[in-house]
Amino acid sequence: MLDSETNSATIADPKVVCRDVSVSYSGKQALFDIDLDIGIHQVTSLIGPSGCGKSTFLRCMNRMNDVIDGCVVTGSISVDGVEILDDEIDAVQLRRRVGMVFQKPNPFPKSIYDNIAYGPRIHGLVRGKDELDEVVQTSLERAGLWEEVKDRLLQPGTGLSGGQQQRLCIARAIAVRPDVILMDEPCSALDPIATARVEELIDELKRSYSIVIVTHSMQQAARVSQRTAFFHLGIVVEVGETEQIFTNPRDERTQGYITGRYG
Repeated sequence: MLDSETNSATIADPKVVCRDVSVSYSGKQALFDIDLDIGIHQVTSLIGPSGCGKSTFLRCMNRMNDVIDGCVVTGSISVDGVEILDDEIDAVQLRRRVGMVFQKPNPFPKSIYDNIAYGPRIHGLVRGKDELDEVVQTSLERAGLWEEVKDRLLQPGTGLSGGQQQRLCIARAIAVRPDVILMDEPCSALDPIATARVEELIDELKRSYSIVIVTHSMQQAARVSQRTAFFHLGIVVEVGETEQIFTNPRDERTQGYITGRYG
């Protein structure tokens, strides 16, 4: 575990607590004893070179690794004090509480309305059409998309632009009332204007959710996050307040990555 108050894996009153998390694929270890806390109403960025374990770790927090043959996750991950790696935990219900937005926008081949309505329907979160309509509108408003699509809700979500599709996927994630939102390179397929809109949205959403974002863009991490963890070769080298990580890193490996000497 890392120590010192600003350079610590632990924080006061965390939403998610990860301890000694290790992951292997068919016997090949990808993550080694990760300790990391995720704060309430904060954005935590995971940065580091390609292949260092950022996305693998992100997928641990909603057990997406369960669907990968030969993947073994050990250690402890708790959300609001509940151990999510326990075999008795329903992974489907977990993924409602811990939503995910992927690198490439992946709207369902359904209407804009049904993209949002699908989750609340299957999880039994709404009673009747009026309540569902309200959830759809509220989710699209929170994703900054309502004014752009309110007159074409029955048109396919796949007909939207790339940036709109990604905001649709964010709206779909928040429609099921999650506690945590995981984002895996959510802007890597978007142009700069769409990226800026998603970053503004992330800043707004942190008021209601704990957000963890994997990004290759250090500029993006600096703009959107309050805490940053630097991954390298399957370990967390350094974690702390974002400004400290980028202006005064304590580990020479972090310094090397931030200054572009490797990565």
